[in-house]
Amino acid sequence: MAIHHKTNAASRSRNMKSLFLNALFIVFSVALLFFLLRAPEETTAFLPHDEIHNHFHSIKSKKDAEKTCLQCHGAGMETPLPADHPLNANRCLFCHKRK
Repeated sequence: MAIHHKTNAASRSRNMKSLFLNALFIVFSVALLFFLLRAPEETTAFLPHDEIHNHFHSIKSKKDAEKTCLQCHGAGMETPLPADHPLNANRCLFCHKRK
């Protein structure tokens, strides 16, 4: 009878641990969902569909398309990036999505 009692205690301990982990997962999932649903709408401008930028829409690889962005948007160029633009100018299409 003593062996049976120890087995029940071990089983009960495993069940409690499993219940705790499941509850923790549910709380984490609900918190993550709440966080994502409260995220602000995307405000970054899309890559324009105009004569200058249409070429970039046809390039399959984002990295290949981004190689020439700074030819027009680099410092001292025709349309330089504004002073408050994030520094990661090598990843233009990460933020400025193609439609």
